[in-house]
Amino acid sequence: MSTPLRAPDPDARRAAAQRLAGLAVPAGALGRLGDLGVWLSACQGSVPPRPLDDVRLAIFAGDHGVAAHGVSAYPAAITGAMVATFEAGRAGVSALARAHDVHVRVVDVAVDDDATGPWKVRRGSRPIHLDDALTADELGRAWAVGEAVALEEIEAGADLLISGDMGIGNTTPAAALVAASLGLPAQEVVGRGTGVDDAGLARKAEVVDQALRRVGDGPGGTDDPMRCLAALGSADLAAAAAFQVTAARHGVPVLLDGLMAVACALVADRIQPGVAAWFAAGHRSTEPAQSLALEKLGLEPVLDLGLRLGEGSGAVAAVPVLRSAVALLRDVALLADLLPPG
Repeated sequence: MSTPLRAPDPDARRAAAQRLAGLAVPAGALGRLGDLGVWLSACQGSVPPRPLDDVRLAIFAGDHGVAAHGVSAYPAAITGAMVATFEAGRAGVSALARAHDVHVRVVDVAVDDDATGPWKVRRGSRPIHLDDALTADELGRAWAVGEAVALEEIEAGADLLISGDMGIGNTTPAAALVAASLGLPAQEVVGRGTGVDDAGLARKAEVVDQALRRVGDGPGGTDDPMRCLAALGSADLAAAAAFQVTAARHGVPVLLDGLMAVACALVADRIQPGVAAWFAAGHRSTEPAQSLALEKLGLEPVLDLGLRLGEGSGAVAAVPVLRSAVALLRDVALLADLLPPG
């Protein structure tokens, strides 16, 4: 965690904004596409921005002890089944990734099954309302997983990184992380996740409130972002936060997905202030905690399609929009070149 953080290149940002203003289009006509092109130029330190030829998604998978406490509409066994579906290329995000030329890998950080692998920290994270999700040692190992995966993807040539998620029950620890980071009560952050009924929603809020009371405020409590990850998060969420921080530290932009990615980004920006400058929001989730976290981070979603699939799917669906932003800033003629001299 020693690599320093630099901001996206301010000179490139200014030059890209000047190029945008000089394009042969009416002022402001490109809207958010222009803003995204300028952001990518600043992240790359290149005007115009380089094409996004190598976009890479890492899906961090793990189970969550709270899934056994009435907070999810689906059984925990789905997590392992979905990991196999990702590996077979048959999941929702797999179809989107093929359509939009995005490389996908799945990382088993804490799936509660007999499978072993180089990234596995534990079998499921503990139920956050009863115990810390992770020990300090497990948190360190999960963080190291996210760092290592990010570095592998960067070394493979990534122009843009996306962190995806898979884990039944994961919207509960993600909502708890947002509540702790923003100082909000559970009822303001919890949503229906995979589609729980009213009783399930009430149980979910109760679990999050109990978890927040258990951890408490102040030193060693929710004021400490790493403590939040250990106490209220999970191994897969900790790995995703590390993945995002590592990308920013190495100057690679990150396109955020739904609640899990944005909750991790919120914690990541507390751990390493300034990393959010390297993030863009791919889409708006239906989960209330995601919108609250995006507002705190100052990020406006690219898409708003009512998605709540997870997996990185909303961010992958937004990749063509970012590629469009690059193409416009690169390939549209400059007005000055079209006008006669004098």
